[in-house]
Amino acid sequence: MNQHQNQNHAIAVISDIHSNVFALEAVLQDIDARGIQTIVNLGDALFGPIAPVQTAELLMRRTDVVHIMGNCDRYLLEGVLASPTFQHVKPLLREDVLDWLRTFRKQWVYEDLLFCHGTPFADDEYLMERVAPYGTDAKSVTELMIELANVPQNVIFCGHTHVHRSVWLPDGKWIVNPGSVGLPAYFEEKPHPHFMESLTPHAKYATATRQGDSWKVEHILLPYDYEKAAKLAEEAGRMDYAHAIRTGRARL
Repeated sequence: MNQHQNQNHAIAVISDIHSNVFALEAVLQDIDARGIQTIVNLGDALFGPIAPVQTAELLMRRTDVVHIMGNCDRYLLEGVLASPTFQHVKPLLREDVLDWLRTFRKQWVYEDLLFCHGTPFADDEYLMERVAPYGTDAKSVTELMIELANVPQNVIFCGHTHVHRSVWLPDGKWIVNPGSVGLPAYFEEKPHPHFMESLTPHAKYATATRQGDSWKVEHILLPYDYEKAAKLAEEAGRMDYAHAIRTGRARL
């Protein structure tokens, strides 16, 4: 890559597809239309009741994607879980799909960008949010600076929460969550019962383009035919997924 290309190099960051192949198709078409040739997938690609095999096949055909291991990708490679989503998805996955999942990286670094699923230290924890008995709230900038003090990269891309959000820290670090491609809201029991809601049904991703000594980051909210995904979720008996996909909300 020559210097001119490097200065204009763009990266698309996708995350938390959760088997929603319809949202993924729309996002990949949008990325291709922008001429972006590098995609980083922050994980949790197949764990959902919509179209896990079709999602895997679409991603496996792409040679321009760096894949990060999400906690739900890891679950599919581990033992049996009581989760109804696990029990729906795992029997559908062929060995070649499981072999592909095993190639996912723990994290990836490009220049001064760090890509991870949850935090730089754990794939099943939130970076920008705190979960408490009363719900969730945002961590303070001081907490975040302490937590990330030993991370050398300036920009940290993380997923896991499904909520698109950016936080700039006084020490110059920047945290970016691109949001979820395919599941814009959910309810989680642990470590305390809480809702994560993006509040729109759009397929979400982000782009990063080198601009001088820094990066231009754009959050993209993309319309797509979410009814197709919601109906397949309903057919699988997952009204929670269907409601979240249609509304961006987990609460009825």
